[in-house]
Amino acid sequence: MSVRSLNWLKFGGLVTLAFALGLLFAGLLDLPTAGEAQNPAQRPVSAIAPVEAPAIPQARVLTELSDAFAAVSEQVRPSVVFIRSQRTERARRVPPGMEQFFHQMPRGPQVERGSGSGFLVSRDGYILTNNHVVEGAEKVTVRLFDRREFEAKVIGTDPLTDVAVIKIDAPRLTPAALGNSDGTRIGDWVLAVGNPLGEQFTFTVTSGIISGKGRRLDALQRGRAAIGDFIQTDAAINPGNSGGPLVNVKGEVIGINSAIASETGYYSGYGFAIPMNLARIVMNQLVTTGHVQRAALGIEVRDASETDAAYVGLREIRGVVVAAFPAGVQSPAERAGLEPGDVIVTIDGQPVEYVAQLQQLVGFRRPGESVKVEVARKGGTRKVFNVQLMEQTSEPEVADRNSDGTGGGKKGQQQDDQGNAAVNVDALGASVQTVTPSLAQQLELDRATKGVVITEVDPNGPAFGELFAVEEGGPDVITSVEGNAIKTDADLRSALRGSSKGDIVTLRVYNGRADQTRVIRIRLQ
Repeated sequence: MSVRSLNWLKFGGLVTLAFALGLLFAGLLDLPTAGEAQNPAQRPVSAIAPVEAPAIPQARVLTELSDAFAAVSEQVRPSVVFIRSQRTERARRVPPGMEQFFHQMPRGPQVERGSGSGFLVSRDGYILTNNHVVEGAEKVTVRLFDRREFEAKVIGTDPLTDVAVIKIDAPRLTPAALGNSDGTRIGDWVLAVGNPLGEQFTFTVTSGIISGKGRRLDALQRGRAAIGDFIQTDAAINPGNSGGPLVNVKGEVIGINSAIASETGYYSGYGFAIPMNLARIVMNQLVTTGHVQRAALGIEVRDASETDAAYVGLREIRGVVVAAFPAGVQSPAERAGLEPGDVIVTIDGQPVEYVAQLQQLVGFRRPGESVKVEVARKGGTRKVFNVQLMEQTSEPEVADRNSDGTGGGKKGQQQDDQGNAAVNVDALGASVQTVTPSLAQQLELDRATKGVVITEVDPNGPAFGELFAVEEGGPDVITSVEGNAIKTDADLRSALRGSSKGDIVTLRVYNGRADQTRVIRIRLQ
C-alpha cells in the first residue's frame, strides 16, 4: 500500500471518530431534532429551564425600601377619604333690555360639583382637608376606603392656611398617625395619598422626596397675612389630591397636599403640602371654637437680604426685617421699642429664619400674651424687647420687598413748579427730584409729601430692583437716610457725603402707588 493511500485512510478515520463524538455529545446535551427545530412550538414548555436572577449586593436594601413603601401604603390608605362637594351657583341677573344677548344663558340656579381628598384624624370621625375642597359647599359627601359613604358636616375652615375640618358619624374608622413636620429633612422619602383626577384613580399612592421647605406660594396667598411655609415634594400630585396626606416612611402624616406648580394644571414635578405642625394648630382651634384666632406684633415685615444681614453683622443671611408699622394701628412692637430696619433674629429664644417662620411662632399665640423679641441693629448691636401681642386684624403683617409690580405709572420726566429737573446720585445709581406741591399733585401724591422722588434707576446700579421710577412701579419717594429726614435732593447728597464705596445705608421709602412705606438697604457704589 502506498503512503498516499495510508494518509487518506487516517483522514477518514479521524472524520468518522469526530462524527461519532458529535452524536454522543448531542445526546448528552439533548439538542433538538430537525423536526423540533423547524416546529419549536411543538416542543414541551417543561423543557425550558427557569433562569434565576443574579445576586445584586444592593438588592436587600432596595427590597426593604419597597417593603416599607408597601407597608406604609397598607397602613395609611384606610385613613384616606374621597370628598365630593356641591354648591349652587345662582343664575346671573340679565340687565333690562339685554335679554336678546343672553338667550342661551341658563335661567335657573346651576349646581357646581367638586372633589378632593382628606384623611381621618380621630376615631370619632374628624377629617382634615383643604379649605378650597369644601369652601362654600352646601353638601359634602365622604367615601371611605371600604366604599361606605356618609354626609359630612363642615366644622370650620381657615382660608389663610387653606385648612378645613369636617366630620362624619360612622363606626369602625381608622385615623392616621400625625407626625412632626419640623423634623423633616430635604431628601426624606415621602408618599402622597389621595384621589387624583376624580373617581377614576381613587386612593392612589405616589412616592418621592421632600424637595424643599419654607416655600411661599403667591397663588395661594389670600392676603399677605396668609401663612406661607409649604413643604415641596416631587411625589406626583394632581387635581383631586388636594387635602390628602403626605406621609413619611414611618407612616406618619407630615403634611396636607395642597397645590401644584404647573403651566398645564397637572403634575410637572412640583407639589406642595401644608406642614402638619401648622395644620394641627389650626385644626385644634377649628374643632374647639370653629374659627382661628391670631396674634400679631403689629409690624409689617419682609425677609432679610444679604445687605440687611451685613448691615447688622449677621454671618448668615437670615432673619426678618421690620419694614414699617401699620398706619392707624397701636402697634405693641413700636410701643415696646422696635424700630423700622430692625432685623428680628429670635422669638422667645427660637431662631427666626424667614417671614413664614415668624408668623408661625407668633400668629397662633393668644392676644395679650407676651413674647421676647430679639433684634439685630447696625454694627451687630443686639437688643431684646418684651412685646405684648395684639389680635391679628384683617390688615396684613407682611410687606412686599418691592412695590406692587411694574408698569401702570405716569411716564415721562417730571418737573416741579420751578422747572427743576432730576439730578443724578451716582452712589445710588439713580436720578432723583425734589417733591414740591405741584409735582406731588402731578404724581397723585399727598401735597404734604416730603422727600425726593425716583425718576430713573441705572440697571447696573445698586438701587436696581430696590427703588422704582415713576413708570416702573413707582413713584418711590425717599423720605429718610439713616434716620435723617430727606426733603430735597441736597439733603440726600448731604446724608450720603460721609459714606464710602461699599458702605450700606438704610433708606425709608414711600411708594405712592401702593400707599406703603418700606425700609430698604443699599450698598453704595
